[in-house]
Amino acid sequence: MARRLTDPASMPGIYSLLGALVVPRPIGWVSTRSVDGIDNLAPHSFYQLVSTNPPIVMIGTMGEKDTARNIKETGEFVVCGSTVTLIEKINITGVDFEAGVSEFDIAGLTREPSEIVAPLRVAESPYALECRCTDMFEMGNGIVIFGEVVMIAVDENVMDGTRVMMDALEPVARLGASDWSALGEIFDVPRLSVADYESKYGAQ
Repeated sequence: MARRLTDPASMPGIYSLLGALVVPRPIGWVSTRSVDGIDNLAPHSFYQLVSTNPPIVMIGTMGEKDTARNIKETGEFVVCGSTVTLIEKINITGVDFEAGVSEFDIAGLTREPSEIVAPLRVAESPYALECRCTDMFEMGNGIVIFGEVVMIAVDENVMDGTRVMMDALEPVARLGASDWSALGEIFDVPRLSVADYESKYGAQ
């Protein structure tokens, strides 16, 4: 196999290459509120779950934009679910508007009060994770934000008992460049225990 080698230190614009390789990435649609009461909403594709006890999510942002600034000043944020049907509005909220503009209004989205934190939920979104910031670090040209999930609000229409129905949730993911993706084919691969492995493949 022939491989193209790239030294990150010698390549300008490494973001485009890494962004196309580390895929698919879930999109955290992050709602914050400034100290002046301006509701901000922005998509972040550097987003992941890092702990379940306590439940903690991570958001990465390139530089101190409105999201990071508001979280630093207030300590709160909400991660709303990003879906295929909302992709146009999600993309609009990624525009670099000036700080006094609310993306809720620009994108025509409905504000919904949160249960615990001040930042608002997106009423059109199927779920919201209300978070309080636990840590924030500058790493390279990025800012990494960790938040403890203090309330989870999920649309009952995407739930089957305690199970989330992926076809109803319709999550959207970011790929490289301007490419986005829906789930595509879903297949079941149960995690193996040692006994499962040995039964299927034989003992080592």
